[in-house]
Amino acid sequence: MADADEQSRLESLKAAIERHNHLYYVEARPEISDREYDRLYDELKRLEAVHPEWVTPDSPTQRVGGQPLKQFASVRHLKPMMSLDNTYSFDELREFDARVRKLLPGENVRYVLEPKVDGCSISVRYEQGRMTLGATRGDGATGDDITANLRTIRSLPLRLTAGMGRVPEFLEVRGEAYMPVDGFRALNEQRALAGEEVFANPRNATAGSLKQLDSRIVAKRPLAVVFYAVGVAEGVTFESQEAVLRGLRNLGLPTPANWWLCGDMEDVIRRSEELRGLEASLAYEIDGAVVKVNNLGQWQKLGMTAKAPRFAIAYKYSHEQAQTVLRSITVQVGRTGVLTPVAELEPVALAGSTVSRATLHNEEEIRRKDIREGDTVVIEKAGEVIPAVVSVVQSRRQSHTRPFDLAGHVHGKCPACGGPIHRDPEFVAWRCDNIACPAQLRRSVEHFAGRQGMDIEGLGEVLVTQLVHRGLVHDVADLYSLTVEQVSALDRMGEKSASNVITAIAESRKQDLWRLIHSLGIPHVGEGAARKLSENFETLDLLAAAGAEELQRIPDIGPVMAAQVVDFFANGRNQQVIAKLKAAGVNLRRLEDLQVVSVGPFAGKTVVVTGTLSRYSRDQIHEILRQKGAKVTDSVSKKTHCLIAGTEAGSKLEKARKLGVAVLDEDQLDQWLSEGA
Repeated sequence: MADADEQSRLESLKAAIERHNHLYYVEARPEISDREYDRLYDELKRLEAVHPEWVTPDSPTQRVGGQPLKQFASVRHLKPMMSLDNTYSFDELREFDARVRKLLPGENVRYVLEPKVDGCSISVRYEQGRMTLGATRGDGATGDDITANLRTIRSLPLRLTAGMGRVPEFLEVRGEAYMPVDGFRALNEQRALAGEEVFANPRNATAGSLKQLDSRIVAKRPLAVVFYAVGVAEGVTFESQEAVLRGLRNLGLPTPANWWLCGDMEDVIRRSEELRGLEASLAYEIDGAVVKVNNLGQWQKLGMTAKAPRFAIAYKYSHEQAQTVLRSITVQVGRTGVLTPVAELEPVALAGSTVSRATLHNEEEIRRKDIREGDTVVIEKAGEVIPAVVSVVQSRRQSHTRPFDLAGHVHGKCPACGGPIHRDPEFVAWRCDNIACPAQLRRSVEHFAGRQGMDIEGLGEVLVTQLVHRGLVHDVADLYSLTVEQVSALDRMGEKSASNVITAIAESRKQDLWRLIHSLGIPHVGEGAARKLSENFETLDLLAAAGAEELQRIPDIGPVMAAQVVDFFANGRNQQVIAKLKAAGVNLRRLEDLQVVSVGPFAGKTVVVTGTLSRYSRDQIHEILRQKGAKVTDSVSKKTHCLIAGTEAGSKLEKARKLGVAVLDEDQLDQWLSEGA
């Protein structure tokens, strides 16, 4: 094939692959199989390998990510990216409409209603139809250059199509990067299986991903984008927001799947409720609707305030919320050394319980919401998740409050051990570097003794804290050398209680191998992975001797987890702990062969359990379901086959019904288990 023919073929392959990416990731109507797609992609890679001089930044092969950056460059937005005023009230929507009409006397006013995607605002530039720059919103005037990270997102076209007759000479578009709900659940399930910390919500997962300096990591995250606005355009004009949405779609850019052109505000209110009813079926999480005046000429007349445009407003959906005072922010140290800020609140009633603490996720979330000690805050408990601080009541802020700085708050040291801390970009978090940190040791011992670990009854947080503080436990193996006399000498521990704890520790020597593997706290190895490893290695010694390639042949054990397992058992300190466990008589063998059930009503099914069951504990029913071949997860999604609902079932039951997931009560569960229905 002559060079000209090869280059022509290369260009046609690039166009074809981008078209199929759009059909698959944006339109959800693929025209070819995965195998056919892979064949096109492999052919493109071969041609580019032969002619590296033809590789361009907009090639589909460049979505895998490049070398890590040292830091993000700053980008000044061509026009400010302003935030919107928001409301939770229909009456305030009507007041917004009245203000608009007062400023546009006698004019016909129509509105566009769009979903308010709960993601991270981005700006993307195209020159001559090719993507050249992508940036975060930042402070509205200046953002971070995240071009390399955005290029990895397959729903983002690297070059525009000529759906409007011709491609604009220059186009800057605004929208949201987000993590689809199903992708978020799958990512968290993978992280939980690997023993990694899960993300709090899709927005945090998106923010953490876009902040990665290594775009190769971002390429592995299930991110997507949606666009709804134009910043600057040359070579194309838009007269209305309706035209913007249709025009961006014609150029190959993903836009909201559900939006409405509304004749008046009452129509807006009806459509906002319709959108709310669709919330469970959307690919992305939303926290409300955005209402915009349709005519862009009227935008110019309406203008802006110092903070927000007068032509748009966000109507936010309210969940179970309450207001209270944030007394202080404390910082906890987790098992892996991550420093987590926690809101200590004035106790307040919320969703049937009294709440005195709430999660703040991480320092970046605190800065984004400008949360300060002493603020009056809005806390929210949506469904069955722990309370979170969602916003600050700015009108009640005291003059003496100061922005929160985590490193300054803890004086640059771990609050548990006084050791050095460093910023971990993976979780947008700070981490303690000291492997001997007592807080990490406490969490490690608690993890070792937990219900999904060695299941040592009575060995809870208070007792573990004393054991570590008194110097009785320096690693998990030391638990097996404790005596009744040592434990009974601790606070609030009588001889009988101490005897019960020592008996429970002794009984844990008999636990199955998978529990020991999970209890050891091997990085990235969660309960599911521990079970997989136990199924494939009869003893801990055989697992310790396995190489990375052998481990990767096991389903769900990837290269990162395999490397962590190998490194763990190669570590001299860990070898000493395992030797002490062996000397203490802890079982290091699989107790019974675990066979995968391939028949029966639960075989191969994804099952979620919610509410309270009268005849089973949560752990018991999870174990029974696994023995029946089920995959047990915590979140209801379109991929869930069955929800088992006990009494006081909450939002999971409601969501399952909306998605048409089969729901079993306890009697039906027993029938399925006994009769194999």
